[in-house]
Amino acid sequence: MAQPLILASTSSFRNELLRRLQIPFAVKGPHIDESPLSGEHPEATALRLAQAKAQAVAEQTAAQFPRALIIGSDQVAACGEQRFGKPGTRENAQQQLRYMRNKEIIFHTGLCLLNSATGQVQRQCVPTHVGFRDLTDAEIDAYLDKEDALNCAGSAKSEALGISLLRYQRGDDPTALIGLPLIALCDMLRHAGVAMP
Repeated sequence: MAQPLILASTSSFRNELLRRLQIPFAVKGPHIDESPLSGEHPEATALRLAQAKAQAVAEQTAAQFPRALIIGSDQVAACGEQRFGKPGTRENAQQQLRYMRNKEIIFHTGLCLLNSATGQVQRQCVPTHVGFRDLTDAEIDAYLDKEDALNCAGSAKSEALGISLLRYQRGDDPTALIGLPLIALCDMLRHAGVAMP
């Protein structure tokens, strides 16, 4: 009997991406503190939080799904020491985009697959290097008038109008920037015994 698959996320973007694989899955919100630790590198934060999300859902669903494969993912956008989370407000989104203009931002997407039956953990961080155009304030405002980017790390949805803000996007997995690296996840699922095409 196949192990149940659970996505430890309330993100509609991750849900939509996972549906591409045409494997049945459940969704459960992890409800964890996503604050970075002092001095923690963005890649380490993304990996730690991806695993923490998977482990939180494993604990929440242990009685119902004791043998589940649980997917956790987290993304940290950074430029040097500066980090960019979900802006939450238009003013924060404006500030983020003004700071990022004409700079390269690295989006570190952490991925974890936890086998709750065996305790085995697979983790990987998939970076995406994103170059932003030299955006004018008017372009930033016009973008925010049209795009709801307040729940998106770095305020730029590359899968929608945010693509117009960019000069380039470089990485091994185009789905990583959206929030769930499917190429890496497919490898992890195969390693866990899930039949993939």
